[in-house]
Amino acid sequence: MECLGRATSLDDSTNVPNYIHPPTLEAAIEVANNLRPEDRSEIEEGHGEDPLQLLAESVWAEGTVYFTVPNGKAAGMAGVEENGMIWMLCTPAIAEYPVTFAREAKRFVDSRNEPLLWNAVDKRNVVHIKLLRFLGFKFLQEFEHGPNKLTFIEFCKINGRTN
Repeated sequence: MECLGRATSLDDSTNVPNYIHPPTLEAAIEVANNLRPEDRSEIEEGHGEDPLQLLAESVWAEGTVYFTVPNGKAAGMAGVEENGMIWMLCTPAIAEYPVTFAREAKRFVDSRNEPLLWNAVDKRNVVHIKLLRFLGFKFLQEFEHGPNKLTFIEFCKINGRTN
């Protein structure tokens, strides 16, 4: 098989691009300044928080990564806290390479060893709800959350890979 003019085999992992990176402050700023409107609303209206502050603080947390897409743009940041709470904030770049981004998000989720991954998503954030379904999360219940009493949906995934 040929890939970009080079002979390759299906199991040649050196030819698999890596769009998941360790977080940097520069990436946090880029993502915060370019958030999808639905992600910004979820953080600001749903949690009453500043996205830039949250993302900048997350750079130092273990379990945080940032995603890029093939054109080099920052696609988002994600992380898993010690208690298994998973989160992700994205930029519009995810729409430029939706299949690549979804596969990379799946690779990130599948790499986690926590027995339970969980959180809640703003019901209005339909792109993230679709992604969560693709990633194998189950939706549990709706509830009002945050300063504006928005409807959020609790989700979780039981992980078969534990240390």
